[in-house]
Amino acid sequence: MLSDLKQKLLEKGEVRLLIRVTTNADKTQWRGLMADGAFKIAIAAVPERGKANLELIKFLASEFNVLKDQVVIISGASDHVKLVRIKL
Repeated sequence: MLSDLKQKLLEKGEVRLLIRVTTNADKTQWRGLMADGAFKIAIAAVPERGKANLELIKFLASEFNVLKDQVVIISGASDHVKLVRIKL
């Protein structure tokens, strides 16, 4: 799953992910792929003052080996479902 996304990022220079987050988790980690195609990610941060969004960006940047400013929440910044763009 993740290796396919990394390959797509390398080939196209950009990947967009639909992500469903759950906050206040013990650890930030992938939780799988949902039936609607959204990736489920548990976030070890509270959803206040952008802390959970920052943790998500930090996590995705680490997972895709890019800088944090290459990960952008396109929509859903205040929602549990987010559209995220990762660019090279």
